Amino acid sequence: MTGTDTAIGPLLRELAPQVLGALVRHHGGFDACEDAVQEALLAAATRWPADGLPDNPKGWLVTVASRRRIEMWRADTARRRREETSFALTAPDPEPAPGVDDTLTLLLLCCHPSLTPPSRVALTLRAVGGLTTAEIARAFLVPEATIAQRISRAKQRVKASGARFHLPPDDERAERLDAVRHVLYLVFTEGHTASSGDHLHRVDLSGEAIRLARELHTRLPHDGEAAGLLALMLLTDARRPARTRPDGALVPLAEQDRTRWDADMIAEGTRLVRHALTATAIGPYQLQAAIAAVHAEARDAADTDWRQILALYDLLHTAAPGPMVALNRIIAAAMVHGPAVGLARLDDAATDPALAGHHRVDAVRAHLLDLAGDHETAREHYARAARTTLSLPERHYLEARARADRPG
Repeated sequence: MTGTDTAIGPLLRELAPQVLGALVRHHGGFDACEDAVQEALLAAATRWPADGLPDNPKGWLVTVASRRRIEMWRADTARRRREETSFALTAPDPEPAPGVDDTLTLLLLCCHPSLTPPSRVALTLRAVGGLTTAEIARAFLVPEATIAQRISRAKQRVKASGARFHLPPDDERAERLDAVRHVLYLVFTEGHTASSGDHLHRVDLSGEAIRLARELHTRLPHDGEAAGLLALMLLTDARRPARTRPDGALVPLAEQDRTRWDADMIAEGTRLVRHALTATAIGPYQLQAAIAAVHAEARDAADTDWRQILALYDLLHTAAPGPMVALNRIIAAAMVHGPAVGLARLDDAATDPALAGHHRVDAVRAHLLDLAGDHETAREHYARAARTTLSLPERHYLEARARADRPG
């Protein structure tokens, strides 16, 4: 594979929203334009490796997609016996709407309030991320037909809602941006720790989430939560090289070789979150990024400033309470005040229906019991957690903890 071949995929993902924005502005009809762009991307992925990159890749894609959009329009109008108007459609210049970047508009449209979170994720990855339906299906380990149906229904809902291709009014923009950030966070989380399957990481998803979060931050440089989200992704992904052993086995944070963490990503993420915390209103993504930065600053696990982490989790629990925040806050409390305090808080948290039967409750309980010296009961909970997780690397790790020798 040549260097040109390996560069084509990232280039197509970068150009996808620009081409789609150009088509929608020129022709209208988000759903049909998105289909046309996908066909152009597929044509480029097939032809460019053999023919070489065109002098104007974006112009090439716009021209091919526009021709396909016109073909689709003509076929549609023919069925409605309106062929006489088709002559009015002509192919646009190679790069219509020069200087206009519609990435933010597309992100907001793909996260329309009429869509469910899974539909927002799928449509964002295809329309803005430039991933094919097959790539999205492989990343989420679901049938391609399921993703195709999800995308098709999402586009129908957007069309039925009457949404237009422009930025939403000011009174809707904050809520829509929350949805965009949440979608990117969901994509990254699934890529960083896959909820099911044989592998802990799905780098195609986490990498795409980081790319799109960087795009969002570039377009909204004064949005503290956009900066916080990007910082959180960078600081978290920086640990990825140390999170697994060569055989794919999971390595917990306390046991990771921190020399393998990506220092450049840590520096960028830390810089982003520090600026956001001092220059903008504090939000949940900034707080999560700040927690990740405290972990990154510690030379080793013993050097971790757990009191600062607990204080940040207290703020996060107030700003954005949730089951996983509650569990992580309990661990921080146990590290500061002792495992007995953590176990007592865990008993209260476990009554939350959102945590009922969740494997992480048993995993946290086992960890705290180990810290308290009750190793036999800890084994039972590690084994129980292993039986309920859908992630194979997590299951192997939990089973190993259940079998591991304990001191004394």
